[in-house]
Amino acid sequence: MRFKIDTREKFHAITIQEPALAANMTAELSNYLLNKHQNGCKNVVLNLQDIQTVDNAAAESLVKLQQEYYEKNASFVICCLNKEVEDFLDKEGLLEMMNVTATETEAGDIVLLEEVERELLGD
Repeated sequence: MRFKIDTREKFHAITIQEPALAANMTAELSNYLLNKHQNGCKNVVLNLQDIQTVDNAAAESLVKLQQEYYEKNASFVICCLNKEVEDFLDKEGLLEMMNVTATETEAGDIVLLEEVERELLGD
């Protein structure tokens, strides 16, 4: 799987550079991200702008991965879904369980707000 990582101050923006997202790819992504999380990559923005199709198992895997991040007091935001992928996720009932934004900028804002919220609640 090809992807690009852009390191920001509070998060890593990861853009998957493939036309389709399948279960075996999300397993690879999950292993990579959870390993990165243990090594200091606390928050992730996953940019899916190039993804044209997602299979059901891959979508469910993204939901689980996002839940794992939130359980570890970290943020995981998905952005830049194309209309077909968004419609598929909505039809499968998975879109409402995901933290999704239209743009990477909005996703970064959510990460920053969640960081502030965690800091305030931690005090």
